[in-house]
Amino acid sequence: MNENRSNFTGKIGFIMAAAGSAVGLGNIWRFPYLVAQYGGGTFLVCYIILAVTFGFTLMAAEIAIGRKTGLSAIGAFKKLDKRFGFLGILASVVPIIILPYYSVIGGWVIKYFTTFISGNTKAAAGDTYFNDFIGSVGSPLLWFVLFVVFTAAIVIFGVEKGVETVSKFLMPILVVLTVGISIYVLTMDGAMEGLKYYIMPHMSDFSIKTLLSAMGQLFYSMSLAMGIMITYGSYMKKSTNLEGSVRHIELFDTGIAFFAGLMIVPAVFIFSGGDESALSAGPGLMFITLPKVFASMSMGTVIGTAFFVLVFFAALTSAISLMETIVSILMDRFKWNRKITCIIVFIYVLAMGIPSSLGFGVWDFIQPLGMSILDFMDFISNSVLMPIVALFTCIFVGFFIKPKTIIEEACADGAAFKSKKLFIVMIKWVAPVFLVAILVSSVLNAFGIIKL
Repeated sequence: MNENRSNFTGKIGFIMAAAGSAVGLGNIWRFPYLVAQYGGGTFLVCYIILAVTFGFTLMAAEIAIGRKTGLSAIGAFKKLDKRFGFLGILASVVPIIILPYYSVIGGWVIKYFTTFISGNTKAAAGDTYFNDFIGSVGSPLLWFVLFVVFTAAIVIFGVEKGVETVSKFLMPILVVLTVGISIYVLTMDGAMEGLKYYIMPHMSDFSIKTLLSAMGQLFYSMSLAMGIMITYGSYMKKSTNLEGSVRHIELFDTGIAFFAGLMIVPAVFIFSGGDESALSAGPGLMFITLPKVFASMSMGTVIGTAFFVLVFFAALTSAISLMETIVSILMDRFKWNRKITCIIVFIYVLAMGIPSSLGFGVWDFIQPLGMSILDFMDFISNSVLMPIVALFTCIFVGFFIKPKTIIEEACADGAAFKSKKLFIVMIKWVAPVFLVAILVSSVLNAFGIIKL
């Protein structure tokens, strides 16, 4: 452990920061529309089971690797086994790809927040409002830059004063807003039908596609296979209980995702009069369908404003973790100070985010694999690199440094690792099989050979 390295002040600080990383657009934007697309309660049950097994295993392994080495991903794997230095590089590439386009979407969220708080709810609900906005040049770039400024301003203050302090403040607000809006939605007429669809599993809805989609969502939602949990683990004190911390992070992450679905799925059901096809809007659910839902509510402007505040906070906490990971990698590698590194990363994100923003407008003729620039970046990072990183991490832990290395680190605080048997079976046998399935299906889907 690097004694000179910054640290979280304790268990609460670590959990809030790591949970803040995990809780992001994946929970509040992506999770609800995947639940809607893949059978409601059926997807929900699959996801919860996978989160407490597959998700726990990978998160525990990554945090333990970070804490044991005291390094970010690019150095951690190499320190434990020089043959796996390439894996640290691969893991480090993921946040470098994700942060620019993620920040573009973060800018969209700020735009919608300002639209609702200014009372322009009906305008936001217009059929062409979203596409007209992202198809323009100046406006989406302006909001994108503002989102990056917010993120960099927090990261530049460091681990304790920046990342931890902001996470301790934002996470409780996130929980209160999510639960509060969910309760309000459930009191509305017609909400119970949506609730039934959301929580009741039906075996007829179960398919391999449902399972693989739930698995893929875990990466996006829990910040796995992108070096973040390794970086945060490197800031974790030896006295902090690792297994308990992972379980708390899972609880935060899955809980926020559950309540996000609880407020969105019934709300869309109410708006559509029980028409399940309204839930098939996919990624457009948050920016196209939901504004229509809020416009139809008696307190729509207030609820819509609160919702986009919630989404902004969630997006910001994840963006902070992505930027902190990149900053940590560069500081470890080049021994730069934090301020200089943050400025360099800030400039990089601005430069690389511009194509993703313009890809819906003046650069929409650029269509790699038939995708927009932003969707292509998302495909490369989430559907290709992340499963590859996770697969090699399982091989690395399961057959090279051995599970006992992780188990010993998990017990460094003096507590027993209660999930030892589950961890060994998952990391060596179950997780690798699923990861290969995710990788193969994602690539085949991208080339139109199969359809997920």
